[in-house]
Parts: sequence; structure tokens; C-alpha cells
Amino acid sequence: MSKLSAQETLVNVYGRTTQSLNGQWEAIIDQYDQGRKNKIYLNKKPAGKTDFYEYAFDSGLKLNVPSEWNSQLPELKYYEGTVWYARHFDALKADHERLFIYFAAVSYRCKVYLNGKEIVEHEGGFTPFQVEITDLVKKSDNFLALEVNNTRTADAIPAKSFDWWNYGGITRDVMLVSTPKIFIQDYFVQLDKHRPDQINAKVKVVDNQKNVALTIEIPELNIKQKLVTDQDGTASVSITGVKKIQRWSPDAPKLYQVVISTSQDRVEERIGFRNLAVKGTQIYLNDKPVFLKSISFHEEIPQRKGRAFSEADAMMLLSEAKALGCNMIRLAHYPQNEYTVRAAEKMGFLLWEETPIWQGIDFENLETKKKAGKMISEMVMRDKNRCAISFWGMANETQPSVVRNEFLKYLIKCTKDIDSSRLITAAFDLVRFNPDKQRFVMDDPFINEIDVVAINKYMGWYHPWPVTPKKAIWDVASNKPLIISEFGAEALYGKTGDADVAGSWSEDYQAQLYKDNLEMFKNIPNLNGISPWVLFDFRSPFRFHPTYQDGWNRKGLVSDQGFRKKAWYVIADYYKNIK
Repeated sequence: MSKLSAQETLVNVYGRTTQSLNGQWEAIIDQYDQGRKNKIYLNKKPAGKTDFYEYAFDSGLKLNVPSEWNSQLPELKYYEGTVWYARHFDALKADHERLFIYFAAVSYRCKVYLNGKEIVEHEGGFTPFQVEITDLVKKSDNFLALEVNNTRTADAIPAKSFDWWNYGGITRDVMLVSTPKIFIQDYFVQLDKHRPDQINAKVKVVDNQKNVALTIEIPELNIKQKLVTDQDGTASVSITGVKKIQRWSPDAPKLYQVVISTSQDRVEERIGFRNLAVKGTQIYLNDKPVFLKSISFHEEIPQRKGRAFSEADAMMLLSEAKALGCNMIRLAHYPQNEYTVRAAEKMGFLLWEETPIWQGIDFENLETKKKAGKMISEMVMRDKNRCAISFWGMANETQPSVVRNEFLKYLIKCTKDIDSSRLITAAFDLVRFNPDKQRFVMDDPFINEIDVVAINKYMGWYHPWPVTPKKAIWDVASNKPLIISEFGAEALYGKTGDADVAGSWSEDYQAQLYKDNLEMFKNIPNLNGISPWVLFDFRSPFRFHPTYQDGWNRKGLVSDQGFRKKAWYVIADYYKNIK
């Protein structure tokens, strides 16, 4: 088998037969990128008295997988460059099986070597990829090596600078995935966008196998539908007149057992059904207007100063959002761990998911455009069966231009080619106060391409108040639903006083700023929700102040030690009482 690009991701990997490759891996820090030149992926050992090699994985550095390297060794805190990971594994498989290596995420780019051969490469730190190894794997003592690099570059996504930590490493699960020779590669099962009694399903069998008989079952709804694949290996059906569907919502996050099977393969998972649409300037969930009581968080456990990667990590983040009274989470600013997405769905959170198109992107670079399309496709493929996903985010805080518009239109196309049922959004930071009109306004033609307009606006922090909050009238995207997707201020936990002085960095100022913004939001007629920035303090090299920041963005409602700030209670009270 020659080297491959990452293959189209298997749907629902966690519902298949897997063997974990997590644990301690051997590692070599390769700051000058000499490892490939020296072919350390061959893992050669001296065979005679005159043989020697200037490397060895054995008895050296060990790094935990999944995790980032930054938190595992003090010397790697700020490290940007290459680290080699390696481990041995056995893979007993039956003759009728196929075998894949699946990486839930590696940050940021990597090359994968198996038994001395480069088999796949991937760029993008937040989406999964896989490669088939059926004909390459041995029954025992396989040697797997990864060349991982997190160097920031102008053509990367995110690009040279971004307001979060540049974690590097194998940050999510690594698994062997075993399948039959002819297996169910992909499926998309969902409630119709508008009809509450119609379930649409599409199933694809690997290698475009035609005339494969398959069955879709939803036992609780008495559905058992038999289909046969066409010449492309796909089968589709719309099941109408389905009775007694309990639609998923934040108040009742009902999930149904769905089983898809052939004579050789069977995949099972739990899927929710709900209707989501825009009508005029309102967002409707299950035929009723919904106000989005949202929050954002990074995929980070601040107390550990590292990436969130486990079910326990997901529950820590989501439990704090639940306590705040949220019904939605904006997963900022990249596709987060699948554990987080699935747990959020079970807990009743609507989700906004996006790729890291965050400022500074080289929109004129065709290769960057292709990367972005691939990343957003990988994100949508992974999570399209999660009914909690309500918004696909195209970008955050980008500046209008012809090339930017064409770039983002391409991302919308890549998204809709896979899933046209969700709402498309993007976050803008271009709202300005017009003194002649005495209104907040925005001029960006790209809002005509999306379903819901989202605004990041830090009144009272980055922007002084031109009028009092009560007189801060908005006239922005007046014909579309609008979300305030970011607002807030930094505050050091435990710092009190000076509620009217931004430079105090106090909890009191942060809390008062929240109250002022909530007052302003009353003057936004098309407002459909708010999402304060951010749930937890998070690490960022952007933040230089030695007393109040020290490498942390302190806009969290909760401190890096897990203590709630005064503004947390302002939002909790608002969410409790909002209709």
C-alpha cells in the first residue's frame, strides 16, 4: 500500500469494534527536524559491534496519549516544533476483517509510519482521520510512529496568531477499528427539517458495493425498513407518518436506539430527532421560538493547564454550563472532543460548532482554502447525526473582502454538500455606533449568505459606551435572527472594588459590565440569544499583564481554579428569569 491521504472518516467509530492504543508512548523531541532525515521511524537497533544509531525510543521520554505535550514536561510548556511518538502493538484479526487506525485528533499536523512505512499524513488539529492498515499490519509487534508538529504558519488554520494556547501532541483517542470486509461506512439519520413525522435516512456501504441488503431499525418507534444499495453503494429512504415521536429539546433530550445492519455488519447508536428552522427574525425549535441561553468554552481543563480529552473532562465543563442555566454551548473555536459533543446532547444542550477560521486567515491562498474545506467537511461528517448540533459556524471575526466572501461561500458549499439541514452562522465583530443615526449598525454583505447573524461586541471593555446602555439602540441585520455571540470583560478572581473602572480588573467591574450589556440587549429587536465570553479563564500567550493575566485570558465567569466570579451569578439569574 502506498502512502495515502486520510480516508473519509468512518461514522460512529465509538460504536464499532475497537482496540485502544491510548497510554504511555515513547517520545523524542526533534527541535531541528532531523528525525525524518535520520529515518528514526525505522526504529533500527545496532546489530553488530560497528553499528550505532544516534537515536533510541527505548528508555527515553514517555508522553501520555491522549494529552498535549505542553503540560507534561516544564521544558515543553511553550514548545512549538516536532515531537516523535512511538509504540508497539499487537493486532490479532480474523481473515474476514479489515483494520483501520483512527486518530480522533492530532495537533496540528502529522505523518504516520507503520512498520517503517509512511502510510498517511494529516493537517488540522481538531478533526479525526483514519487509514486502513489491513495489508500492512502484523499479528504481533507492530511499530507505530508519528511525527507531530504544531508550528504556527501563515497558511495554517488557525494561522500565525490566535487567542488560545497552541497545544501540540496526540490530543485525543487513538484506536484500532475492526470491520467486516463489506461494512457500513456512513449513515445520516434525522428528522425532516420541517415535518415532525418524517425521518430521512441515507446509508452508504464501503467501496460503492451495490445490491447490498440492509435494514434500518428504530425499535421504540416500530420502524423496520429494508433497503438495497444502488450502484454508488448508497440507499436512501424517507419514512413518513411516523407516530408518537418525542422530539429532542433541552428540556427533554430524548434519544432513540437506531440500528443499521447488513448480513455482515451492524452499527448501533442513539439518535435524537428535532425540527430546527428560521422563520422571519426568530429561530424555531420544534415549532416554537427558542431563546438561546448560551456560553462558550475552550477544550481545556484550566486547573490542569491542558486539553480536555476524556468523558470526565467533558462532564466537568458541561456541568458548570448546566449549573449556569444554559440551553446552548458555542464550542469555541474549533470542533471539540466527541465525548463533549455526545455528552452535551444527552444533557440537553444545543450546540454551535465551528472550525478555527479565526482572524488572520490567508483568504487569498488556494491551499488554505482547500484545507478549510477539508476541515469543515471532517467536522460535519463526524457530527452530522448529533441532533444537538444546531449551528455550523463558518468564521469568527473576519474582515470583509471579495476573497474572504468567496472563501466562506466555499465553506458553506462544503458544509451543505454533506448536511443542508442545520442553520449556518458566522460571528462578526464589525458593529459600530453611527452618531448621525444614533444607532449601532454593521455593513457586511456576507450576512446575506447565512441564516443567523452572530455579533461579538465588547461594550465597556474594548469599546467605550457612546451612549448609556438604555439608549444603545441596535439596527443590525434587522431581517434575520441575531445572536450576541461574545461579550464580557476580564477580571481576576478575588479582585474587588472600582465597579466603574475598567483598569481595576475587578470582579465588580466585570459584574457591572454584564448588567450594562444585558440592559443594552433589550434594545435589539431581533435578538434570539446571547453567549457570554467565556465560561472558564483559559491560557493564552496573547495576555501579557504580569499582575492580572500572566498568560491567561481572564474573561471567564469561572476562574482557572474553578471559583465562580460575581458575573457568573448575574448571568445565572438572567437565564433563570428569561422567557
